[in-house]
Amino acid sequence: MTTPLPRNRNYRILWSGMFLSELAGEIAYIAFPLLVLAHGGSASAVAGVAAVLAGARTLISLPAGVLADRVDRKRVMVVAQGVRAVAMLSVAVTVLTGDCPLWLILLVAAVEGAAAGIFVPAEHAALPQVVPESQLSQALARNAARPFAALLIGPALAGFTFGLHEVLPFTLNTSVLVVSFVALAALHLPRRAAAPPAGDKAEAAAAPRFGGFGPLLRMPVVRATMIWIVGVNLAFHTLVVLVLIVSGEDNVAPGQMGLMMTCFGAGGLVGALVAERLHAAALSPGTLVIGSTWVFAAVAGAMAYAPRGVPLGILLGVAAMAMPVAITTVITCQLAAVPDGLRGRLSGLVGLGSELAATAGPIAAGVLSAVTQDGAVRILGAAALLVVVAAGGTLSPTLRRLALPQPSAEHHPAHS
Repeated sequence: MTTPLPRNRNYRILWSGMFLSELAGEIAYIAFPLLVLAHGGSASAVAGVAAVLAGARTLISLPAGVLADRVDRKRVMVVAQGVRAVAMLSVAVTVLTGDCPLWLILLVAAVEGAAAGIFVPAEHAALPQVVPESQLSQALARNAARPFAALLIGPALAGFTFGLHEVLPFTLNTSVLVVSFVALAALHLPRRAAAPPAGDKAEAAAAPRFGGFGPLLRMPVVRATMIWIVGVNLAFHTLVVLVLIVSGEDNVAPGQMGLMMTCFGAGGLVGALVAERLHAAALSPGTLVIGSTWVFAAVAGAMAYAPRGVPLGILLGVAAMAMPVAITTVITCQLAAVPDGLRGRLSGLVGLGSELAATAGPIAAGVLSAVTQDGAVRILGAAALLVVVAAGGTLSPTLRRLALPQPSAEHHPAHS
């Protein structure tokens, strides 16, 4: 009998470890700029720290995926969290004992970004090892709540604790990572085969040359869903940046802009809960993905004409609700189609595509802002990107025929 997720010890540990990792990342993302500014740093120094954080994660994505498939995944996660904790502790100690130089902040930012990037593919690839296929979509829906919860809690904690003393957010960050380290040390992952299945000898031979990504890119499901992921992420990041730009130009109060981002996080949390229910209703995966994209495009179009401030933030939250429904469906289908020996590479590939789209989004927003001064037209430009993605998904036979894993009578390792 399959163990319910709330009673699955290893799933709880994996979920908590990743949540704490994401929470630490959100704290660091705010605490580093605050520290730089507090010590007289320039805007370019703040931008440099943010660029190092994001750049390290992007550059490590593909190698981290290969590492997650070739090395024990639990060991990768534990070591990554330990390295991050030591790096953050060095900042806390330096701040407490004296001035923290910019070179150290940049170095720790690089370590934090790289180690966090190494952690993610190992965690994603480990999920099917502790959750049976029949519960995979449910687990992913619950996982989708983590980044939005971290987004709601992390920045607020960073700002509040920094206001009390500038060492506190880094002490808190170190503590969070240590707790994650200890929890993951108690994780039990079933043994797995390190090599690709026997039927994939040609792919295994090609793996050293191509890093193992060739077999992935030859899978229609992976190609179609990767194009969808990049397109949706590009449009979404373009939209969010445009909302902030337009709100700033219309003199929306900072407090209201903060509430808008709160709506965004709350919408994502609600979307994760909705995703779990929709998956339980056994709706067609293709319908969920394509339908959610069209809903997202329609809401983005409505945002162009919404009053600035909280009403616009509410629509942003509604748009965020559609994301977990589609994303969890896509990832479930990807994991079902990809053998265990390539799942780390899959996560690395998805991470790289998402990071590049997240980088291109603000650039696209800047281009739209340069082309027109009309805020509504700019937001409609982001909505048009979503229409293109939704139309492409509707026309794609692969996306229309996406399939979730079906419950089976196969033996699965114990999950208690």
